[in-house]
This record gives sequence, structure tokens and C-alpha cells, in this order.
Amino acid sequence: MNAVTRFLVRNRGFFVFMLGMLVFRSAVADWNVVPSGSMQPTIAIGDRILVDKAAYDIRLPFTRVSLLHLADPRRGDIVIVDSAAARERLVKRVIGLPGDEIALRGNVLFVNGHAARYAASSADGVHDDERMPASYAVESYGGMRHAVRLSKYLPSPASNYGPVRVPTGHYLLLGDDRDNSADSRYFGFFPRGEIVGRAYRVLVSLDPERHYLPRGQRTGLPLDACCARR
Repeated sequence: MNAVTRFLVRNRGFFVFMLGMLVFRSAVADWNVVPSGSMQPTIAIGDRILVDKAAYDIRLPFTRVSLLHLADPRRGDIVIVDSAAARERLVKRVIGLPGDEIALRGNVLFVNGHAARYAASSADGVHDDERMPASYAVESYGGMRHAVRLSKYLPSPASNYGPVRVPTGHYLLLGDDRDNSADSRYFGFFPRGEIVGRAYRVLVSLDPERHYLPRGQRTGLPLDACCARR
């Protein structure tokens, strides 16, 4: 038995554990770092969010192959997308389901010709507000209810969008920071197979503007809370 073989045998418990962890993170649950502000105020820059990778499918580890279909994304879910169009992993909110007609008119959302409801809201501690003042509202449509951030002075050219019809097997995803999000308005509809999990909670939050000090009040915060706290 050579030195390499002896090393592997002595440490086989560690390697089995690491393999198990990799399989678990690939197919069951994982965490993602959020480096951008496209989901503010719901998700803060620097949040580490927990992702349920078995929310919709049981997949073959390390692949996108679905072994068991459990559910489909619902309107309002925050999902993780391995996007071929964007060439990166995205965190966005499901707005349009297959067959829906979606439009934005001055950042007012229309679903199948019906306008969402908006109620004025607020958010504290959003660093982007210092350089780009914004207003906040709670957007409601059916069972979906969440906060959105809207620029006061520089609305996105995509604040007027559509109407578009979501094709079968695809979803329309938007960021909650509507004027600062690269989403379906730029990348098109996202195939069902690219949606790899649902984000549901903040694991820990580190503030990049304050030397990555923890934001203790965000630890464990559910993402289905209407307005993210800081």
C-alpha cells in the first residue's frame, strides 16, 4: 500500500462526509451570496440566503436532470436561476406564469389586463438611496404581496414594458428593485429547467459598506416578510 492509498484510507471518513455535503448542496439545499441590489429592499446587498433546491424537483446531483417533479414555481416566489441568457446565476421574483399576459406601465404591473395594487411603504438602511433616492411601495396581486423599490428621478427605460405573453414552460421574472434589475425585460423568459430552487430565508447578512460587519437583525429573516428589515 503506497503513501497515497494509506492517506485515502486513513481519511476516508472525511472524504465521504465532504462528498455527502456536496451532494446535499447540489440537490437538497444550498446558500447563495447576493452581491447586487436588484432585489432590494427584500434582499440586501451582502445577504447570504438559504435556497431550497428540492422545492420544485428532486434532481440528479450535479445536474439539472429532474428525477421527481414536486411542484411548479408560484407567482411571488423568489427563485434561483442558472441562466444561459445572462450567463450567471440570478435571484429574481416570479411575476408571470406560463400563459399570463404581463405588462408594466410606469412601473405599474398588469397581469392579464388587471393592475396590481400599491400601498406606500418605506425601507431603512438601503445604501443605494444615498446616491439614487427611491420610493417604496407594497405591490399586491392575488396572493402575491411584497415590497418594491422605485427610483424617484431615473426610472428605467423598462418601466414601460409589454404586454407580452409568457410561453408554455417558461416564467417571467422581475427584480424588486424595478429600476435597477436585469431580468426578463432584458433576458427574456426563463425556461422552467433553469429554475433550480426557491430562496426562503437570510442565513446571515454582511454589510459591505461597513467592512462586512454582520447585520444581526437580518439573521434568520424570512424572505416572505412583506418589507425587509435592517
